[in-house]
Amino acid sequence: MGMSKTPLALVCLLILAIVHSSQSQNSQQDYLEAHKAARAEVGVGDMSWDDNLTAYAQNYANQRMGDCNLTHSQNVPYGENIAIGNGGFTGKAAVDLWVQEKADYDYNSNNCTEGKMCGHYTQVVWRDSVRLGCARVQCNNSWWFVTCNYDPPGNYIGRRPY
Repeated sequence: MGMSKTPLALVCLLILAIVHSSQSQNSQQDYLEAHKAARAEVGVGDMSWDDNLTAYAQNYANQRMGDCNLTHSQNVPYGENIAIGNGGFTGKAAVDLWVQEKADYDYNSNNCTEGKMCGHYTQVVWRDSVRLGCARVQCNNSWWFVTCNYDPPGNYIGRRPY
């Protein structure tokens, strides 16, 4: 009867901390905040979370669980960014990868640096894309697949993102 309740409380807090940290940087708010930061840098407004886009993203992510291939969905009616990573690869980490392409985008020429990609970045900051839905799954090879969908889609040839 002399057993203290403190160790049990500490164990419960530790479990909650582990569960929370495994969910951190993968919530709707995490995706939105990462997009908001990139968009604010170029004067573009916020996005809102869209459950239809999220369902589309989740459905496609589930299809990639078997192979984790960096293959875009076919006939997608939305803008789409995809990424894969291992270890603790989070949704925020995926958005950060896409935003890193900013260094390879030249606004004046509205082109990517030769031999570089910047279309993921321009989709993140596309002014007219105002709705967002994302999903993240762990693939059978233990890697993570992350996809975000944007509505309306962006990256129209000849148009600047902002």
